Amino acid sequence: MRLRQGFEQDIDRVLSAAVAAADVPGVVAAVTDADGVIFEAARGMASHAGPRPMQTESVVWIASMTKPLVSAAALQMVDRGVVALDEPLAARVPALGEVRVLTGFDSAGKPQTRAPARALTLHHLLTHTSGFGYEYWSADVQRVHQALALPGIAACRNGALRTPLLFDPGERWEYGISSDWTGKVIEALAGWPLGRFLHENLLDPLDMRDTAFALRPDMQARLASVHRRNADGSWRSTNILVPQQPEYEAGGHGLYGTAGDYLRFLRMILNDGRGPFGAVLSPASVATMRASRTGALAVRPLASVQPGAAADLDLLPGIPANFSNGFLVTAAPSPSGLPAGSLAWAGLANTYFWIDPATGIGAVVLTQSLPFADRRALGLFQRVQEAVYGPSPA
Repeated sequence: MRLRQGFEQDIDRVLSAAVAAADVPGVVAAVTDADGVIFEAARGMASHAGPRPMQTESVVWIASMTKPLVSAAALQMVDRGVVALDEPLAARVPALGEVRVLTGFDSAGKPQTRAPARALTLHHLLTHTSGFGYEYWSADVQRVHQALALPGIAACRNGALRTPLLFDPGERWEYGISSDWTGKVIEALAGWPLGRFLHENLLDPLDMRDTAFALRPDMQARLASVHRRNADGSWRSTNILVPQQPEYEAGGHGLYGTAGDYLRFLRMILNDGRGPFGAVLSPASVATMRASRTGALAVRPLASVQPGAAADLDLLPGIPANFSNGFLVTAAPSPSGLPAGSLAWAGLANTYFWIDPATGIGAVVLTQSLPFADRRALGLFQRVQEAVYGPSPA
């Protein structure tokens, strides 16, 4: 399948219209094939304090787009025979052996728990079938945080990981803090901080020089602000920043990066694990990232319980999907044009991407705004897909 002629002009029109309508404060969109970048553009503002325009080299908080990178790093450990996907992890990370399953709350609001029916494995963590949830979409997790005075996950403090499971591992799909625990597993296996492992084994080999937990001065100078909407619909810049001296480097949400860097990661997936300097992941492990690993456990829409941070989430509305070792995997074609078998995920500040192995392309649509999954930002992601695959937008 070839990309539709004129898609570049259509993406340009979609981006410009979204900024003009204040759907987003600013946006970078970029498309790649297996060989290199075939389109990139930036529109709108990186910050309204200044102000500064958004540029293709702007640094953004990629938030949960961190998760697939951490999943790939964990699969490098599998490739090297350090750990197996179905190996119980308690011997490697003793804290995972202490995790219990939430059964309810007593009359004083204290969480009640029991031992899990089976051991947690890397398979459970990578596919989000572990039982861990998120405070953004689970009232029970939110209630546990309140009862135990736990910090929020955005604080990057170890106490945020002390939540019980919502169900036995392998029972269903639930989006949550599994990737933060995957980062802890990597640290235990490697004996290194997560950031060092990522740089030496994934980011540097893929030439992703502008992706990091800690912002260098040159990255800080290009950093786009996270924005919130004013009452009149305009945008204001905030000072939201991932802690730069965290208790732990958050494998679920902690990275900053650029559009160009993330396309390098997408190209690695399109090239069966090969980067510009050679293979970083085996074709077999890439295959587990491309194909559903959850069987009959479908990805379900998530209802927000913290609307100021995140709206209800249905990344590809109406499209059945499962989860691989790192990505949402579509089980049917989408109305926006994505073929079945496409891969996708997103980040809290309304950053989005997809990988289309059938066509051999990947793309990112990066803004910096809250709440996550705001219908106007999510609609922009879908309109960019339509510009790439479908008829010219009006």
